[in-house]
Amino acid sequence: MHKLNSAVLDRYYLAQITLGRQLLLMLGFNLLLIASAYIKIPLPFSPVPITAQTMAVMACGLFLGPVGGSLTVLAYLLEGSIGLPVFAGGAAGWAVLMGPTGGYLIGFVTSAFVVGYFSEKIARMTYARLVGVLSLGTVAIFLPGLSVLAMYSGTGSVLTLGLFPFLPGAVIKTAFLASGLSLYKRFRK
Repeated sequence: MHKLNSAVLDRYYLAQITLGRQLLLMLGFNLLLIASAYIKIPLPFSPVPITAQTMAVMACGLFLGPVGGSLTVLAYLLEGSIGLPVFAGGAAGWAVLMGPTGGYLIGFVTSAFVVGYFSEKIARMTYARLVGVLSLGTVAIFLPGLSVLAMYSGTGSVLTLGLFPFLPGAVIKTAFLASGLSLYKRFRK
């Protein structure tokens, strides 16, 4: 297991946590990810809805590190694949994972890992660096998401259906998460 990502929060305060506490944190972030899936805005022209999941996925990586974040997201995907209503708007099952939005869900695992990995490797996490790390996490979601969506929609419309409508939200979510973490660190001192 991986310790809570102290590079992002506070290297000294979170130096050691127990396995039990780590598992509770992973459960908490799993519940956050499930709750964020219920914040859903369907787009009439796209099979991909707007949700808060991407922000929750990147928070998993930031706070739990690459291994803990990825395992938390994998648990979420397993829950949905066995029929628990945890995907966007309460959807569930293998059909969701194998459908047009399945690539985005698979990208969640990569995103949590990428965000966790780079947030640990950067010695001094400034706001600009954090925005860069979160942007990489967003790309890690879009690449597999657009690839799978293209199999269902064709390459001619994939950017219109799966990227362009989501870029403003990605910018807002990145800014919100980076600002929230910066405020947390400021008031923590």
